[in-house]
Amino acid sequence: MTGKERYEQIKIPAQLASVMESARHKAAARKRSLRLMRYASAVAASIALLFVVNIPGVANALSKVPVVGSIVQVLQFGGGGERTDGVSVDTETVEDVLRINFDQAGETVSSVPAFTVEHRKAPNRLILTISGVRNFDYDAVKNDLLALPLVEDVYENIILDDSAMRFVVELKDGVTHSVSEYRNPGYIELRLASTGKQIKPREVFYIRSEAMPQGESLAMLEEIYYEDDVTFIKTAGGDFIAVIGGFTTREEAEKKLGEISSREGYGGDLRIDSWMSNARPD
Repeated sequence: MTGKERYEQIKIPAQLASVMESARHKAAARKRSLRLMRYASAVAASIALLFVVNIPGVANALSKVPVVGSIVQVLQFGGGGERTDGVSVDTETVEDVLRINFDQAGETVSSVPAFTVEHRKAPNRLILTISGVRNFDYDAVKNDLLALPLVEDVYENIILDDSAMRFVVELKDGVTHSVSEYRNPGYIELRLASTGKQIKPREVFYIRSEAMPQGESLAMLEEIYYEDDVTFIKTAGGDFIAVIGGFTTREEAEKKLGEISSREGYGGDLRIDSWMSNARPD
């Protein structure tokens, strides 16, 4: 029996019937919240810039990549851009830099569409979400990212918003990053650099779902457990799981799972698991 089949046999929460409808409303609300995040990120941008240019290797990368347009902000997590729709995406690479370009109706855009970037550990990964996008070649984006020598893997996240794209970039151990937003023209640059430091692996505890292929069943878990900050990880077998946490002890994970399982309508579809920070779950 596959992970997807096991998942489909789990008792479905009573609220699941309304998930698809509520997902559309949540997606719209999240897009509005991106504008607020933009102002918060802008306040932190000057601090982030001072931090980023002092990371070994990143300052060097800044000097090697030709800059076009005006820089808006440099960040390692957060968001920016402006709300839009119908934007096309293409990418290009220069050494350890990925440039994400945008155009609309064949013309370059002055500002990038709304976006967020998250950084998670165990494994070391970035989660990039870009809204207002209708036309993009995911395979081309993936191939450009995999061409970067410091990238371990790339995979798409299916989300219940047909006007957004999300992909996860797994980085090799000891790799740091920065994300720069530009305007006139609008584009995003992801810069990677190795710290040269050996990272000691550690055991990490997660609350996780069963493994299953990318698809709507997995995406719905994000809506059900949205308030629990759920993310998705690729397994050693090539399937995917929804995860909550990244706890240092099993007791912390058990406490959180107890909170979740006490909610009305909980379907019993989660369990506690652990793996080393430099490995993938089974």
